Amino acid sequence: MASNPTSDSTNGTKDSSNGTHEVAPSSIPRSITADQRKVALITGITGQDGSYLTECLLSKGYEVHGLIRRSSNFNTARLDHIYVDPHNSAKARMKLHYADLSDASSLRRWVDSILPDEVYNLAAQSHVAVSFEIPDYTADVVGTGALRLLEAVRLAPKPIRYYQAGSSEMFGSTPPPQSETSPFHPRSPYAAAKVAAHWYTVNYREAYDMFACNGILFNHESPRRGENFVTRKITRAVGRIKLGLQTKLFLGNLSAARDWGFAGDYVEAMWLMLQQDKPGDYVVATEESHTVEEFLQAAFGYAGLDWKDHVVIDERYFRPAEVDSLRGDSTKARSVLKWKPKVGFHDLVAMMVDNDLEIAKKEKVLVTAGYMNPQQQP
Repeated sequence: MASNPTSDSTNGTKDSSNGTHEVAPSSIPRSITADQRKVALITGITGQDGSYLTECLLSKGYEVHGLIRRSSNFNTARLDHIYVDPHNSAKARMKLHYADLSDASSLRRWVDSILPDEVYNLAAQSHVAVSFEIPDYTADVVGTGALRLLEAVRLAPKPIRYYQAGSSEMFGSTPPPQSETSPFHPRSPYAAAKVAAHWYTVNYREAYDMFACNGILFNHESPRRGENFVTRKITRAVGRIKLGLQTKLFLGNLSAARDWGFAGDYVEAMWLMLQQDKPGDYVVATEESHTVEEFLQAAFGYAGLDWKDHVVIDERYFRPAEVDSLRGDSTKARSVLKWKPKVGFHDLVAMMVDNDLEIAKKEKVLVTAGYMNPQQQP
C-alpha cells in the first residue's frame, strides 16, 4: 500500500498491473549527478499521459515531482512500476505532493519550494461527455486552473519553462485537417475550457516573456487509457467478451472520426517543445483519422470476433453537440521538433487488446473461484 504524499516523500504502491506491451524506462546515465539533474513538476501525473511523461523524463535523468489530489482511494496504479520508496533516497527520483488546480495557494507553495526547471500542466477533468454534466467544475479546473498555475510560475524566483496540454477538441466543428492556424470552434464545456487555457498561455508568453508552450494533442491512447474513454471501453469489452465475461457493448456515435495515436509517442513531443530556443504552439497528430466503427472492426477482428454481434447503440452516449471529424496537420512539429509517431493505428489497437485480454484472463480466474460477480456486465 502506498504511503501518503508529504512535502518530502514519494508515494505509490509497489506492484504493477500494466500490460505486456509496457516498457520500463531506460537506466540513468551514471555521469548525471543530483546537482546536474533537471527538475520537472507535473500536474496530472497519475493519469495516462502523466505516467508516460514521468517514464520519459526519468529516462533522461530528471528528478520528477508530481501534484496529486487527495482521495480516499489510491489512484497511483499507473506509477506503481516506477515507484521507489522515498527512504531509498539514492534511487527515489519521483516524488508526489498533494495539491489541486482549484487551490492557488498549493500551486504557489510547491512551485516555490521545488523550483522546477520545467512545469507540465496535464491535469484536467478530461472526459468530454462528463463536462456537459459538471460544466462549472470543468471550467474551473481546466481553464482557471491553468491560469492559477501560470501565475505561480510567473511569480517564481527563477525562470521556469511551462507546457500547457491542449486538445484537438478545441477545433470542434472546424473542418479537417486542423493545424496551429485553424480556428477554434469548441463543442463542449471541456473544449471551451481548454481554449481558455490555451489563450491564457499565449497571453502570459506575450505579456511576461515567459517560455510557455501549448501542445495541441490529438487523441492519444494506450493500455493505460481510462476505461470510460471509448477506445479503452472497446478493448476492455473485447477481452471480456472473448473470455465469456460479457456479451454486449453499449456505444453512441460510431461515425465520429478521430486521429488516434499512441500516448507514449506524444509525451516525447511535450518534452521536445520545452527544449527549443523559442517557445511556440504545436499540433501533435498522426495525420490519419479513423471512425469509431473502424476502431471496432480492428479491435474485434484482432480477437477473432465480429463487432456487429455484440455492439448496441445507446442514445444516452450521444453528446449534446457532436464533433464529427478531427485529423491533425502536424507539419510544424515534424519539421521544428523533428518528431513523428512511431506506433501506427493497427499496432496501437493490438497493443490495447492484448493488454485487456490479459486482464480479462485474470478476471476469469476470479469469477471461476467465486470472488467476482460474472454478471456485472450484460
